[in-house]
Amino acid sequence: MASIDIVAVVLVLAALLGAINDRYVRLPAPIGMLLGSLVLALLLAGADVALSLHLLGPIRDALSAADLPHVFLDWVLALLLFAGSLHVDLPALRRHVGIITVLATAGVVISTTVFCVGLWLLLVAIGIRVPIAWCFVLGAILAPTDAVVVETLLGRSKMPASTRAAIVGESLFNDGAGVVLFLVALRVAHGETGLLGHGRIGLAMAEQLIGGAALGCACGALAGWTMRRVADDAVRMIVSLALVVGCYRLADACEVSGPVAVVSAGLLLGYLLRSGFAASAGPDGVPAAAAQGPIVAFWSLLDRVLNLGLFLLIGVEVLALIVNSRELAVAAACVPLSLAARAISVGVPSAISGRSLRVVTRQTTVLTWAGMRGGVSIALALTMPVTIFRGQLLVICYTVVLFSIIVQGLTLPALLSRLYRGDPAEPQAASDFTSAAELPG
Repeated sequence: MASIDIVAVVLVLAALLGAINDRYVRLPAPIGMLLGSLVLALLLAGADVALSLHLLGPIRDALSAADLPHVFLDWVLALLLFAGSLHVDLPALRRHVGIITVLATAGVVISTTVFCVGLWLLLVAIGIRVPIAWCFVLGAILAPTDAVVVETLLGRSKMPASTRAAIVGESLFNDGAGVVLFLVALRVAHGETGLLGHGRIGLAMAEQLIGGAALGCACGALAGWTMRRVADDAVRMIVSLALVVGCYRLADACEVSGPVAVVSAGLLLGYLLRSGFAASAGPDGVPAAAAQGPIVAFWSLLDRVLNLGLFLLIGVEVLALIVNSRELAVAAACVPLSLAARAISVGVPSAISGRSLRVVTRQTTVLTWAGMRGGVSIALALTMPVTIFRGQLLVICYTVVLFSIIVQGLTLPALLSRLYRGDPAEPQAASDFTSAAELPG
């Protein structure tokens, strides 16, 4: 099966499952697509065994040959992150720059380290020998949260706008830090020395993130300047597409973070569009305020299509796994471990902000439960080289991702409603995250 055949099948299934979910099930689109693809995968696996169809082998081979993880990391991730960042209010994001910076850097490292140590101790306790370096690799895979899932589900939740901006902002930027940390961890797991100690990991992350942000802002400003001088909507859309793809590949060539570059470009371009700077009335007299409409509509549609396809593929990838009961038991035990690692990584920065215990507890709870893993974690896990540990680590990764998207995703609106019940509308609720921006250092 060629790659184009897989794309065709994915689009047809996405349309079918999306229509069924919208008409009958009415779950949030990402969760409905994921559950639908899981049901489809399980039915196909059951029919393959019961009827001796022998389809699973060719399907696994086709998925492997398509190299979907690298397609996601090299192309789809850039488009999704740009589409998500284009809608974020940059001034609101700037009010939480402190907490976002801490969580997207130190928080990712803390989460990775806690999960790594906990997983290694768990495996040693039950007699499974996995080097701690590979536990660190999996910790880095599960550290970043999924901006697509978070933004989609928070859009259905009643919560202060400033709180939503802080959570979405962190999820947009920690993808870049997670990818950087994963690449470093992978080199360590392969036996490369000289990468640990003396702040080398922190320096590598700083270079990647700061360089990516600077490159993204420069590219976004150039795209905004170009759009200001173009009146044709089709050309303006091409400029935005060129911005995403060109900025992402240029970041790779410059050895800085591509995800951070496209997020920065999207945030700046979105601000320029909303402010009217990147909108030109042109010879046809189109008002500047209306000029952003076609671009926003285009990226909203593309975001939705890629989103549905991504979560369909997450479910279908289950067919590529061969799982035994022992691996499932270990993976189930890793679900609370991943929640604990996330809670510690967001709780420590919250605790040192000097706020009350009630505020710290609420902020930690919100950030922990809203920290859902998704496509980034799956793609990174599937790019791991073939080793004797890969199967076990993939099962753990998939289990944590499925739990976070389905269980955390479905219960998040109710949790937020309960936590913010009875609060003054925006000012008091916003203070939870505004105070964290005053973290020392």
